[in-house]
Amino acid sequence: MRILLVEDDTLLGSGLLTGLNGEGYSVDWLKNGKAALSAITTTPYDAVILDIGLPEMSGIEVLSRVRDQNINTPVLILTAQNAITDRVIGLDSGADDYLTKPFELDELCARLRALSRRARGLTQPLIQYRNIIIDPAAHSVTADNVSIELSRREFALLKELVTSAGRVLSRRYLEEKLYNWDREIESNTIEVHIHHLRKKLGADFIKTVRGIGYTMAKE
Repeated sequence: MRILLVEDDTLLGSGLLTGLNGEGYSVDWLKNGKAALSAITTTPYDAVILDIGLPEMSGIEVLSRVRDQNINTPVLILTAQNAITDRVIGLDSGADDYLTKPFELDELCARLRALSRRARGLTQPLIQYRNIIIDPAAHSVTADNVSIELSRREFALLKELVTSAGRVLSRRYLEEKLYNWDREIESNTIEVHIHHLRKKLGADFIKTVRGIGYTMAKE
């Protein structure tokens, strides 16, 4: 799950970056509104964590411009503890959720998972595909009730493929979903992850659409 974090407080931003990376998220961190607007309009993020008080352009203005362009990326706004007005304006401007400062990382991650479920039309916390059950909160996968050990990237890739079953996802799209700006990746990285998933889950689960990308059959 690739997240854009927009927070100009260096101490808070650094802590969130470390914490979210530790939870398996791929995170890009920006500190001003104009850069955030550009990133949101050009990168397929799964969610945006957006502070309101930003330099160059406020979080509310960023949000309004994003929604004016019909970009539906889930946005969670961060507000001061008692800023009820900010919460109301943020939600009315198109935010999907809000969190007041200070907050716990566990709650933030739970809210991000909820946003991801709603964006994909999922109603249950567990994701099931054939005999596979994915638990996003526990970062675990079982097949026929047997635990399957996956790396952080393999888990993220499997979740993306399963929740997009029936669609063909290009290698470039998958790279953008799994890796942030700071990571240089080899040209065959996605192919290697696919190979490992097939070895662990079965060769028939993931189909290669030659010259386009990868897909899993829609249930």
